[in-house]
Amino acid sequence: MFDPNRFISDRARAVDASGIRRVFDLAAKLKDPINFSIGQPDFDVPDVVKQAAIAAIEKGINRYTVTQGTRELNQRVTDLIATEFSNWQPASASNSEPRTLNSELSFSTLITSGVSGGLVLALMTCVGPGDEVLIPDPGFVMYKHLVRLVGATPVLVDTYPDFQLTAKRLEKHITPRTKLILFNSPANPTGVVATEQTCKELVELADKHNLLLLSDEIYDEFCYEKISRADGTKKCPSPGTYSDRILVLRGFSKTYGMTGWRLGYAVGPSAIIEQMTKLQQYTFVCAPSMVQVAGVIALETDMSQHVAAYEEKRNTLLAALRPAYDITTPGGAFYAFPQVPAHLNLTGQQFVERAIEKNLLIIPGNVFSNRDTHFRISYACNEATLERGINILLDLASRVL
Repeated sequence: MFDPNRFISDRARAVDASGIRRVFDLAAKLKDPINFSIGQPDFDVPDVVKQAAIAAIEKGINRYTVTQGTRELNQRVTDLIATEFSNWQPASASNSEPRTLNSELSFSTLITSGVSGGLVLALMTCVGPGDEVLIPDPGFVMYKHLVRLVGATPVLVDTYPDFQLTAKRLEKHITPRTKLILFNSPANPTGVVATEQTCKELVELADKHNLLLLSDEIYDEFCYEKISRADGTKKCPSPGTYSDRILVLRGFSKTYGMTGWRLGYAVGPSAIIEQMTKLQQYTFVCAPSMVQVAGVIALETDMSQHVAAYEEKRNTLLAALRPAYDITTPGGAFYAFPQVPAHLNLTGQQFVERAIEKNLLIIPGNVFSNRDTHFRISYACNEATLERGINILLDLASRVL
């Protein structure tokens, strides 16, 4: 008798269904839920970016691109990185140019199918059976599962209560098997932004132990604690300021509301990017062609008004909830990660169940963490929804159960 379960691998069975996805499924069954669960902007793709994609489709730009992505988008990303990180040298630049970093590296770029696609390729390229990858706890749900899928071992590093992935916290977990540090700032689920000093010390730690630092910077534009860069602009703190011996992943999904368009990029040492490109050829093939055309326009589009609006929403949320909840200040992204009030005597999961009974959708902290003491709020919503959700959270915190 044919049994489909016989064909499911241990690798697949080892991955749990996303707790976030379960909440999304529940949302579909509720009438007019107050949705604080979804991790995507509530604004639409800018019209100029939409029109660029439409024009590309109508011009017949609907076929494969080269695996590494279009020349135009790669060049735009290369220029952006070389300007922001003035000590990074593009692979195409002359080797006779002066170097200020103690490195003989050059960097290359790869256009990926979102940052998620970049993560898959990076981990497939850089780690495997016998390797350990250091991951923040709490951290993005995908990290530990992708590490396991490539045969490596995720090692969770506790970052409570301030959620800073510091060199001191990491170093005690380093073993001879450690190969990679997975870093995320601004962070999901906490919204915490790493300080300049933390970024610098992480680079020094990676150099000391000969580790690769992978910096997931998908929320880099949604940063409310920006610092001045070499080009005169203000940007989110990044390890890239201090080293070209790292791998940086960025994307378009959050900044431009392009979550369904699947576009991102990886920049880092050319030898690593070349291998990621080779693996992309046999997996994703290439990022969507018309979206790459639109991506060039997106990088020239000012999104500062949306970022400022989200900072205001963050301020509104903190001002309202701080009297009732312990919340580490989220310096970026569009998340907050409050602790369940101790007097309620509830786990994060139990608290979320109470919230859902009130038609409020939030994510339990144990989706992101070994602990079940917190919950994630996404304030990527309109002001009316934000106010309704805040009122329910205040009501829940005031109850004695």
